[in-house]
Formats: sequence, C-alpha cells, structure tokens
Amino acid sequence: MELVLNRSRVRDKDADGMAVAAFVLGLLGLLVMNVVLGPMAIVLAGLALRYRTTRRGRAWLGLALGIADLAVLAGLVMADGTVSWGLGA
Repeated sequence: MELVLNRSRVRDKDADGMAVAAFVLGLLGLLVMNVVLGPMAIVLAGLALRYRTTRRGRAWLGLALGIADLAVLAGLVMADGTVSWGLGA
C-alpha cells in the first residue's frame, strides 16, 4: 500500500515538473529555437495534462505557447523563406 502511494506522489511531482517545463520551453521558444522547443513544449504539456497535474493552468499555457512557437515559425518561413531570424539588417 505504501509503495503505491509513493508511486502516486512521484507521478504527481513528475507531472507538475512537466507542466512547468512545458511553460518555460514554450516561453523560450518564442525567442530562440522555436523549431525544437515548440514541439517539446506541446509534448510535455500533453503528458502533464494526461497525468493529471495539479498545475493545469501552467500546462495549458505551455501547450498554447508551444503552438504559438510553431505559428511564429510558420510566419517566419512564409515571410522570409528561412527558419532563423535576427535583429540586424
């Protein structure tokens, strides 16, 4: 019985960690490496929601930011024809 409770607690902590990681990766993906960080944020947010995280809002934000990363990437590809961007001329 105690082993089952410990596994449940560990899974809850893992799900909460995945929710936070999805949010952070989605946020960073808006600035750099959106082709990599966007899909990672989406997958981690989905897993966190599947494992019933207590930080559901953060997981949903991570999912939305991951999708926004891919939208920014699509906009850059359509505007520039490239998957990279810079601030200079």
